[in-house]
Amino acid sequence: MKKIYLIISIILLMLETAVGQTADLVMSDGIVSPVHSVNIGKIAFTGKGKNIQNIKPSDFLTEVELQDKKDLNIQVFLGNSLTNYLHILAPERSAQELTKNGNYQFTFFVDDHVTYVENHHVGAGNLDSKNQKTTFRVPLISTTNEDSWGRFLWNRFLMHGGEEDFTSGEHLLKIEIRPYIKLDSVLIGNKIAEGELNIRVPKIKINEKLVKIQAIKHLQDWQISTNSIDTAQIEELNKKIITQVYKDITSIVVIKNGELLIEEYFNGANRHSLHDMRSVGKSFASTMMGVAIQEGYLKSEMQLLNEFYNLKSFKNYVQEKEQISLKDLLTMSSSFDGNDMDAESPGNEENMYPTENWVNFALDLPIDQHKAKTKKWDYFTAGVVILGDVIHQSVPNGLEKYADSHLFQPLGITHYKWQLTPQKVANTAGGIQLRSLDFAKYGQLYKNQGIWKGKQVIAQEWIDKSLSRQIAISENEYYGYLFWNKRYRVDDKNYEVYYSSGNGGNKVFIFKDQPLVIVISSTAYNKPYGHKQVDKMMQDYLIPAIYKR
Repeated sequence: MKKIYLIISIILLMLETAVGQTADLVMSDGIVSPVHSVNIGKIAFTGKGKNIQNIKPSDFLTEVELQDKKDLNIQVFLGNSLTNYLHILAPERSAQELTKNGNYQFTFFVDDHVTYVENHHVGAGNLDSKNQKTTFRVPLISTTNEDSWGRFLWNRFLMHGGEEDFTSGEHLLKIEIRPYIKLDSVLIGNKIAEGELNIRVPKIKINEKLVKIQAIKHLQDWQISTNSIDTAQIEELNKKIITQVYKDITSIVVIKNGELLIEEYFNGANRHSLHDMRSVGKSFASTMMGVAIQEGYLKSEMQLLNEFYNLKSFKNYVQEKEQISLKDLLTMSSSFDGNDMDAESPGNEENMYPTENWVNFALDLPIDQHKAKTKKWDYFTAGVVILGDVIHQSVPNGLEKYADSHLFQPLGITHYKWQLTPQKVANTAGGIQLRSLDFAKYGQLYKNQGIWKGKQVIAQEWIDKSLSRQIAISENEYYGYLFWNKRYRVDDKNYEVYYSSGNGGNKVFIFKDQPLVIVISSTAYNKPYGHKQVDKMMQDYLIPAIYKR
């Protein structure tokens, strides 16, 4: 009788357990190796990345010295696939809905306190990996710049507190992973993997002379400001640049009330260095178009492309191409199927550069019918190349000489370099190199409403159009005529800026309500921290130092 009761109890317990669980929605890869079977729910840290079939427990790290030039990977061992974990959170949803709206949440701890939490973008990871993968490798630091979202995740963690927490000495890094799904609200699941690693951060010897604010030597083009600043803030910023908390910064120039307030150089740059600030050069296309309109070489930005090109002679001709205006290209809202933020876009700039004729590449592109109806904003470099070509063919002696006589000479800029397109036209995709002090002149020209030394170099009306909020990009960001606009929030006060922006965190900031222009140059090209670190420099150091808290 006791045996019968025991059997019945076991059966009831099994039924109760089965009822309490949610059955898998999709077929996962299951347990793929012996190492996987003994490490379910764990995150292992490794040096060089290895295939799961080749990885051994001896590859797992317990401690490491943190270095940019040393690989660091994590190998995640799960008991199920992401889709099945999401199914537990929202059992009524289909697999397609789950993968479209959910992903992993990563939580980074340093010394047992939460430093950074990120709900990984729902678009990251393909459908098969979400449905099937039960183990995966993520490169955090890659000496070969391995193409992976993991490097960007790691750098976002560093920029959101990791760098500050990793002071010299010993630290404990812990990472936890959970599933999350965003439906009417965000649902977070239980922890599905965790791992920790002892981090040694070497002490960096600092040359205190380099930390000190650099003395501004006499120069002809700028008066040196006598305004006070928070010296300690700037020196703390300098220290972080020197110790590579903020990486690859080459210069900072601040103009206040038309006078040179701060002039700092790093990483081998100096006052005479030419800086390749990449897409900052796009704004110069807007400038020269405004000058060409002002002088009557172009009628207005409302002119259509069919006034300059026989569009029927290019590939993928449709009637909608006839309706594209210069303004559409200035505001990056044309209907061309081009988006530099989408690697799969036909008009992505990386598809343009290998071609023999960049203008033909752009005009050959198909039309995106949705964009033709909505004027949707997409970052589209090839469109700015068209603008450069339009200016080049419309002004006397071509764009390069026209810019020299109508912009650079009036500003007293003699030391510069244009990159050229395959057709030997000044490259408006982002190919102008200037000294930092000359980029500051360019920003100050806009701050002066187009006037330089009493001469109206750019019409005020064009300045107003260029810096106005033509198109909303996000809640706090707008786009004008190849200029950006946003606000920084410091001590409960908004600081609105118009700015030119280039790959790697290169910026020319023009403040709306303060007499301020700031230039920051950098060589952090294609690095995930490029733009983010400049925002922190502005918000945490430069603005507070200039308008002392």
